[in-house]
Amino acid sequence: MTISLYFVRHGQTYLNKYHRIQGVIDSSLTEKGVNDALDAGDRLKSIHFNAAYSSDLPRAIETGRLILSKNPSTVKTTTPLAGFRELNFGYWEGEDDVKTWHIIGGPRGLNSFHEMIAEYGIDKAEDIIAAADPYGDAETSQKFWQRLQPAIDQVVKEAQDGDQLLIATHGTLIRNVVSHFSDIPVNVSTKNGSVTKVNWDGNHYSVDYFNNVSQNV
Repeated sequence: MTISLYFVRHGQTYLNKYHRIQGVIDSSLTEKGVNDALDAGDRLKSIHFNAAYSSDLPRAIETGRLILSKNPSTVKTTTPLAGFRELNFGYWEGEDDVKTWHIIGGPRGLNSFHEMIAEYGIDKAEDIIAAADPYGDAETSQKFWQRLQPAIDQVVKEAQDGDQLLIATHGTLIRNVVSHFSDIPVNVSTKNGSVTKVNWDGNHYSVDYFNNVSQNV
């Protein structure tokens, strides 16, 4: 049994362009972001999607629609699920990313999210960010997975053997998935429009590849 999940990071948004932290807040796709999604659609057009899902945030829904516009499948819109929403960064949402990572990680000698992940792993890095939120709104790793895992399990449960599923979602979420189900390092940015393939064999999830922007998907 094999069910394939194609996780695609949304196209570039204005907050991405301005290097602002973007989790549960949203901004629209830039012109480059639209092209990121269309390019992903071109690279995935040989994959006949049996179903398509996305985060419930507009940037992911639009990315999914653009990808599906290039696909031979009759599925042309995604089913939005809140479980596939990006990590909530709480108080840090919308802040300049360089400044924020310096505030949180600098005292530890770590000046980027990538460095925190490389040093501690993504779960602990997220817990450090949550602990630094003065309002307590940022999600811990545990809280994040309490909504993410049921969403993954739901789409697999609704699928049949051999199905290929599109999931238009977010960069940090994809890094969490890859870290959780493989030993692939995730201390690099998930590129806008990149494809990450995860397989379910009926018992286990495994990662075929991560952050792919080539034609070989």
